[in-house]
Amino acid sequence: MAAALSAHDCGVGDILLLEREQHLGGILNQCVHAGFGLVHYGEVLTGPEYAERFIHRVMSTRGIEVSTGSYVAELKPGKVLTYLKPGEIRTVRARALVMATGCRERTREMIQIPGTRPAGVFSAGLAQKMINIEGLLPGRRVVIVGSGDIGLIMARRFTLEGAVVRAVIEIQPQPTGLRRNIVQCLEDFDIPLYLGHRVLRIHGRNRVEGVDVGQVDELGRAVDGSKFSLECDTVLVSVGLIPENELIEMAGVQIDRRTNTPVSSDLNYTSVPGLFVCGNAFRVYDLVDSVTRDSMVAGGQAAAYLAAGGGAPFNA
Repeated sequence: MAAALSAHDCGVGDILLLEREQHLGGILNQCVHAGFGLVHYGEVLTGPEYAERFIHRVMSTRGIEVSTGSYVAELKPGKVLTYLKPGEIRTVRARALVMATGCRERTREMIQIPGTRPAGVFSAGLAQKMINIEGLLPGRRVVIVGSGDIGLIMARRFTLEGAVVRAVIEIQPQPTGLRRNIVQCLEDFDIPLYLGHRVLRIHGRNRVEGVDVGQVDELGRAVDGSKFSLECDTVLVSVGLIPENELIEMAGVQIDRRTNTPVSSDLNYTSVPGLFVCGNAFRVYDLVDSVTRDSMVAGGQAAAYLAAGGGAPFNA
């Protein structure tokens, strides 16, 4: 939304904004906690409040067409993309394209936690959606793997909903989330944080019954004699994000295999002229205010590309 508004402010009058969900706002809609907007607005807002300010501007701006429920299935060289809407398939060719596809969460399999495969293992973002959007409580006794910000926030959220968070387990010697979230989400609620530890095994048949935890050395190997067990019915995995860039790879963009981000000479640029990537798809940010700032830059970059004569005429 920030990129679209910025491009419009820079003189672009024909903008199509595609959103796969039924409502604009992305992940902000499930982030009901405060802490957004301190930099961009100088106010403390919740995620939905922050998103609503952009939604209002986008929906009231002539020249920006919004298409929700629109899932982009294919992006071909030449900035030709195909998207699915209920009951129809559409193909458009853009003169300039800004991708703001964000990230997906890393899974249990990616960090190779041994054990059985019972119900009760969730990614932190999925659990957040279940509680804040769907009104469901995924578990009552929770162990959180990883000290990223989403995991820390969910430790507080589960506690406020009446669940017991047994511990947050972090393999690194220091937390990976913001200091303010360590204080507000763990220390304020007396939730233990085990640094330099990892989950050695998940136990359970139909539902998670517990986990084994152990200290690790500097190479990530379990330290003999350090193992202890925690009873729980839920394991939350919060071990990082992967930029969602498979679509731009279809279009021929060079990808850095270490980070799954575009190989770039500068902020938001890719190896394909006129195809820009902004927000967490370009690099993973700590603050939404920073995402907004750099996405506004992306909108201006796309406008400058068009003003310089880049791209062929738009064809629907």
